[in-house]
Amino acid sequence: MSLNDMGRRLALVIVCCILLSSLRTAAATGKTGRITVYWGQTSSEGSLREACESNLYSTVILSFLTNFGRGKYELNLAGHPWKAVGPHVKYCQSKKILVLLAIGGGIGKYSLASRADAKKVAEHLWNYYLGGKSRDRPFGNAVLDGIDFDIELGSRAHYDDLARHLKAYGDRKGAKKVFVTAAPQCPFPDRMLGEALRTGLFDRVHVQFYNNPVCSYRAGNVAAFKKAWKDWTKSLPNSSVYLGLPAARGASNKGSGYVDPGTLVSKVLPIVQRSNNYGGIMLWSRYFDVKSGYSRRVKKFV
Repeated sequence: MSLNDMGRRLALVIVCCILLSSLRTAAATGKTGRITVYWGQTSSEGSLREACESNLYSTVILSFLTNFGRGKYELNLAGHPWKAVGPHVKYCQSKKILVLLAIGGGIGKYSLASRADAKKVAEHLWNYYLGGKSRDRPFGNAVLDGIDFDIELGSRAHYDDLARHLKAYGDRKGAKKVFVTAAPQCPFPDRMLGEALRTGLFDRVHVQFYNNPVCSYRAGNVAAFKKAWKDWTKSLPNSSVYLGLPAARGASNKGSGYVDPGTLVSKVLPIVQRSNNYGGIMLWSRYFDVKSGYSRRVKKFV
């Protein structure tokens, strides 16, 4: 073998090693480009269609069904006209954007009195918002993609039953899949949804790393943040886990959990993207994201 041949082979080996290293690095970053946002609690945030026209989000969660259980239901979209939402849902879905309905939230009156009550609530959600039928569907014949559990009040009981019933509807022959997601607080396990999450039925979990100083990311608390993220991702091997953040300082209590875009990109994403089931980030909310431009600044790194 000539020296030239040896040189060419050595160069080829070096190039292959560099390419392999690059591929490994790309895989380790775990970028998904997926951003979930909550919409519906401030009329000045713009329409649902405008949120989807921005091309910033992969999922939009309508918030909230604030009252449910014991036969009583109340949808609160903070002044957004319901009739306009249906066509906008269809528009978003035409762009491959999932549209979910959040149940619960930080205000309202909700709980599940029994397994039978959970079944009734699932039936209501199916017929009024998902693939069922009712004369009084708030969004007409638009069919939402699923339900998000944002349970912060009341009793923790029977949300596992509710998840099972919702999944069963989606498993029917010919039925559209029902996505079941959740937004637990970052202290692990979540005191309201811990039992429900242990069912393994949740497709996505948007963990709220804000309004919880014990586990949110900040200087001096990085180890606690890492531990909380590890606890969540390890406990949910079959779910995509999203990092939930406020889209502006004013979006959380006294700015709790707010991470500026530069710090998110340089310090936080390299931590969470190492997890095999990292799904992306979740932002509260569309209103604050419009004001801050947060998602536009970080999307290509997410």
